[in-house]
Amino acid sequence: MPMDAAPGPAFVLHDHRKPRPHFDLRLEQDGVLRSWALPRGLPTDPARNRLAIAVPDHALDHLTYTDADKFIADIGWWQEEDSNERRLLFTLHGRVAARRYALIHTDGTSWLAHLTKDQPAA
Repeated sequence: MPMDAAPGPAFVLHDHRKPRPHFDLRLEQDGVLRSWALPRGLPTDPARNRLAIAVPDHALDHLTYTDADKFIADIGWWQEEDSNERRLLFTLHGRVAARRYALIHTDGTSWLAHLTKDQPAA
């Protein structure tokens, strides 16, 4: 589905190889891409949270940006389900599946990425 036909704002998960391997989660919001660096990627087990570090917002052109050290691991649209100053609950609708996550603000730029136990129907 083309991004301009998506039913919600866009997201991208970049696999970034430098300065050391990590992933970047970028969520389109208010005309920018809100961004978090994920040293170990998004969690795959609800029992194990992963560190997410808030980084400066990026321009929307980073949605499809790739280079020799950065490629797109997943892309699609996202749906906000709940949010407040300490937590963002959302579903990523990616290339293969939809997955529900929470980003939980712990301190400063530190967040925890959490895969929720209840997931969208396949």
